[in-house]
Amino acid sequence: MTTDIKMPQLGESVTEGTVGRWLKQPGEMVQKYEPLLEVVTDKVDTEVPSPVSGTLIEVIIAEGETVRVGTVLARVGAADGAVVPVGASRETPLPTPLPTPPEAPANGRNAFLSPVVARLVAEHGLDPAQIAGSGQGGRVTKQDVLRAVAQESGVGSRESGIREQSPEINRRPQTLTTALTPTPDSRLPTPDSELVPLSPMRRVIAEHMERSVRTAPHVTAVIEVDLSRIVAHRAASRAAFEAQGVRLTFTPYFIQATLAGLQSAPVLNGSFSPQGITVHRRMHIGMAVALDEGLIVPVLRDADEKNLLGLARAVGDLAERARSRRLLPDETQGGTFTLTNHGTTGSLFATPIINQPQSGILGVGAIVKRPVVISQGGVDAIAIKPMCYLSLTFDHRVADGAVGDAFLTGAKGFLESFL
Repeated sequence: MTTDIKMPQLGESVTEGTVGRWLKQPGEMVQKYEPLLEVVTDKVDTEVPSPVSGTLIEVIIAEGETVRVGTVLARVGAADGAVVPVGASRETPLPTPLPTPPEAPANGRNAFLSPVVARLVAEHGLDPAQIAGSGQGGRVTKQDVLRAVAQESGVGSRESGIREQSPEINRRPQTLTTALTPTPDSRLPTPDSELVPLSPMRRVIAEHMERSVRTAPHVTAVIEVDLSRIVAHRAASRAAFEAQGVRLTFTPYFIQATLAGLQSAPVLNGSFSPQGITVHRRMHIGMAVALDEGLIVPVLRDADEKNLLGLARAVGDLAERARSRRLLPDETQGGTFTLTNHGTTGSLFATPIINQPQSGILGVGAIVKRPVVISQGGVDAIAIKPMCYLSLTFDHRVADGAVGDAFLTGAKGFLESFL
């Protein structure tokens, strides 16, 4: 008896996933609940445990392939079960909960395209009818589209599976985004360079960042903040927080400053659509967490309902589980605004990219002591202060400069008047 290992539903809005890495190989034993593979989606990457103990008999979907939720990825069976080479069962189609036709339709426009594939096709101006699909039932996959793009740029293989057509037939009318595509020479490695393959997480991040700058007109405003009160409060409170098992960092203060900014500019807690701007009543703040392989943004829900201790506890928990890959898929979804504390790695200020479909992101620079001019009793003096820059990037479709400045002024006022 064998057990099918299927692509899990990693969140309500997730329709497909990419096999990032197999942690077991065919023929190896696996225990129940032991991690079997890593799956990457456009929301989060996570380990998928085996539901049973046994031997990994067959791996059907190879690393790097993207398939729909419910697709059979592998099979685990008895210890004495016959081992099948990777992908061998694809020669004989197997039933899945999401059946597809045995052959690609003559008109690719009528075939199923996953959201990721549809977006790539549109961005590169390709006609899906002219791309030979290698997926189940002839479905066009993300890899098929990327091969088509590479071939037309002069770096693809003749055996890529793309039908030979003239550019006039292959492509839809060109758009301005075509000009953003690097030239073939800039893609090819030279004897003095090395081509580093994209990890699944890096590829997802790249797609998100590129889509964001193409979707929204970004504008960034910067303001300087005196953190004397925050630094003093943190120094006086760290021991009391540690006594309750909570490490007090600067991040909870900046989350509170973000909330103050959103109260001054509520529209930035919204999302743009052709029908209008949806302003969210609840404040779910995403906080960027740096990992060795990329960046992930867990969401702190209803942040405005937590005090400083509650925020510090939630921040520590989310950050620790993000770094140990123990976040639940839903914990990276539903954010309404994002905070990135890039100053922890030394940068003074940055122009962060919006996390779509949000309308803004606040960057916090490094806290640096430097001389500033202060006024005491009408007399100017120079004092050494812990200063930092706050940089707000927002969607210019949603708001203009005055709104962005209102946000920054609200955040600055909170930090400099903290009691």
